[in-house]
Amino acid sequence: MLRTLVLASTSPYRQELLTRLGLPFETASPDIDETRHEDEEPEEFVQRLSLAKAKAVAEKYPDALIIGSDQVATLDDTILGKPGTHERAMQQLKAASGQSVTFLTGLSLYDSATGRSHTICEPFRVQFRKLTEEEIDDYLRREEPYDCAGSFKSEGLGIALFSLMDGEDPSSLVGLPLIQLVSMLRENNVHVLGRD
Repeated sequence: MLRTLVLASTSPYRQELLTRLGLPFETASPDIDETRHEDEEPEEFVQRLSLAKAKAVAEKYPDALIIGSDQVATLDDTILGKPGTHERAMQQLKAASGQSVTFLTGLSLYDSATGRSHTICEPFRVQFRKLTEEEIDDYLRREEPYDCAGSFKSEGLGIALFSLMDGEDPSSLVGLPLIQLVSMLRENNVHVLGRD
C-alpha cells in the first residue's frame, strides 16, 4: 500500500518539482519560526528548518512520509534571503555580479508513524556573469523573483544571469533536490519507477 506523501510547503516551485515524480501527494503549510540561531552554520540552519517543517505537520498526518525543505543562498558566508522588494533584489544581484553564490538546500523525509527521519543538505554553486545595473533591473522587472532566495529563478530567465552552474542535482537549485528525494523514498519502499 502506498504511504500518504505530504509536502510540508506551500511553495509553488516545490509543488511543481514534486509533481514531476508522478506520485500522489498532499501539501500542508508548516507554521514554524524560521529565525536562524546565533552561530548556526547555513548548512545546519537549512537542515534544522527542513526537519522542523516536516514535523510541524506530522500531527495532522500521523501515518505519512512528510517532505520538508528549506533553502538559502550564500555569498562570502553571508546568507541571501528572499528579497521581498525590487530594491533589495537589486542590492542582492549587484553583490552577486561576477561572484560565486552557493545555494544550500535542506531536505528531510520524516516518517510520522515511526518518528524516523533522514535529513541532508544539497549544495549547488552558480557563477554569476558580470552584470550591469540595466541588465539587473530588466531581469527583475521581467521575472519578479522577489520570493526567491538570491533574487532569481533558474528555471526561467534567471539562467541568463550565470556563466557556470556546478552541482549534482539541478532541481535543488529550484528548492527540492529530487535526486536525493527519490533515493530517500526508495529507502522507505516508495518507488517512482516500476511500481504497480
